[in-house]
Amino acid sequence: MIDKHSLSREIEGYRLLSLLGHGNGSEIYLAEYASSHSPVAVKILPGHRAGDNLTRFFIHATRLKRLEHPYIVRVRAFGTQDDFTYLVMDYLPNGNLRERHPKGQVVESSTVVRYVRQVADAITYLHEQQLIHRDIKPHNMLINAQGNVLLSDFGISVVSHSLDPLAPQQHDFEGTVIYAAPEQLLGTPRRASDQYSLAVTIYEWLSGTWPFSGTFDELVEQHLHHMPPPLRTRNSALSPLIEQVVMKALAKSPEKRFPSMHDFAQAFTWAVEQSTPDRQTPRPTRQFRTPFSF
Repeated sequence: MIDKHSLSREIEGYRLLSLLGHGNGSEIYLAEYASSHSPVAVKILPGHRAGDNLTRFFIHATRLKRLEHPYIVRVRAFGTQDDFTYLVMDYLPNGNLRERHPKGQVVESSTVVRYVRQVADAITYLHEQQLIHRDIKPHNMLINAQGNVLLSDFGISVVSHSLDPLAPQQHDFEGTVIYAAPEQLLGTPRRASDQYSLAVTIYEWLSGTWPFSGTFDELVEQHLHHMPPPLRTRNSALSPLIEQVVMKALAKSPEKRFPSMHDFAQAFTWAVEQSTPDRQTPRPTRQFRTPFSF
């Protein structure tokens, strides 16, 4: 999209330094603000936008710039130049959770709980802002200097105009098929789609492998019509409680998943705590419900 001879160029005062990565047709560059040399990440989105498409980009980017949450990467600026549009975001040099936990590595459930709490908190905030992320995966979970996980990459997020699950909006499929919910693959993403994607991620962390594998078409078929192998067939050390919570969030029908991301995170935390041999007996609260009473 931007050739190597253009890396010294400036984009609205930001000087591109090096390519950090790419995906979904976009490219992300390490850059610096020319006047202060402060590091930032610049995401270049492909395709010339004009008319209604450009208007939609500016409306959507404005919404993203207004997001302010401790577990969400801040969008600092946006604009259009030449034949592309761009987003300027905070730069986090400590990598992402895909790099920290390569495929095949099993992650301790106590560590997964910490990740889930932070990511679910960020997604809950997004949903409250009427946004659906649509690309929840370890690659989009960055690590800050304090070791916290920050959700990133909102280039394909969409506005959820209708909160009625029986009347979702129609969209072309965008995302990562390995982590995509059935309804998202059919072009009707909703908030529960982000829950499914997080559940796929948890499944991978706890077992070292994805629920499904194969070609793009094979993955679509499996997400739509096949239940994933029970989690404990991949990691027998896990408790039935943990398995039940994750498999509930992987239900084909959005209505059979947890009512919200918060409920899913609460249920998963409870299941892990109940499954820890040396846990302290939890003090019951009036508000608490078991994950299977929802």
